[in-house]
Amino acid sequence: MKKGSVALIAAAAVVFVAVNSLFIVDEREKALVLQFGQIKAVKEDPGLAFKIPFIQEVVRYDDRILSLDTQPIEVTPSDDRRLVVDAFARYRISDVVQFRQAVGVGGMRVAEQRLEAILNPQIRAVLGSDGVTSNTILSSDRGALTARITAGARARALDIGLDVVDVRLKQTNLPTQNLDATFARMRAEREREAADEIARGEEAAQRVRAQADRTVVELVSESQKEADITRGEADARRNAIFAGAFGADPEFFEFYRSMTAYERALQGSNSTMVIAPDSEFFDYLDGTAARADR
Repeated sequence: MKKGSVALIAAAAVVFVAVNSLFIVDEREKALVLQFGQIKAVKEDPGLAFKIPFIQEVVRYDDRILSLDTQPIEVTPSDDRRLVVDAFARYRISDVVQFRQAVGVGGMRVAEQRLEAILNPQIRAVLGSDGVTSNTILSSDRGALTARITAGARARALDIGLDVVDVRLKQTNLPTQNLDATFARMRAEREREAADEIARGEEAAQRVRAQADRTVVELVSESQKEADITRGEADARRNAIFAGAFGADPEFFEFYRSMTAYERALQGSNSTMVIAPDSEFFDYLDGTAARADR
């Protein structure tokens, strides 16, 4: 009985020691075996690995590409137009031993602080260099600027065991205190353009109205001219007809003219005329003209 118990205890001890001696390295990470804070082994290949139990410990670091969003900073390009730049970087741990020696027990928190301390000065240096204006930063040359920032940051980040894969500028804006002035200037420019468009529209409208008035005057004048010509031709034809009728039968023509005069003089309820009795106007009413003919 005692021998069985001892064997069971011994087996449990062996299992316990084996469990604490073995560890698995994932393909997405790198591992360091530390003994009293000193690096004893580097495990970068995935699989099963060994360590001395209770004496050595394992520290794991992510081997994937990580991202870091930096805090917005102000930069001053060569045209002295301040900009607020918000960037992000992609990086990975390239040398896990150097990384551990650089950041110590602080791990990724300290690493990102130190990486941001590298990126911000590099961004200011590149975007504030000679020949780089705010228009350059906002143009297609932005890619070349970020490439320069990436190269400079990569060279400095190697000292802490990091490889900077890429740096990008997420936003490039004016400072808040300058936005109101910029918007006011843009608003004034748009209002000026609107006023110019309205003035040009009014000018065009005046030209159209003047042309329309001129066309109306010309059309009325031409119509009046044609009407006067037609009226004159009609009067001429009427006079010619009257002349022909007078020449054919003067007595009838005189009678017709007298009847027309009577009709015009005695219109509506007007049947009274004040005139001398021996006036020639009444020749065809009192029979004088008829007796004279006989």
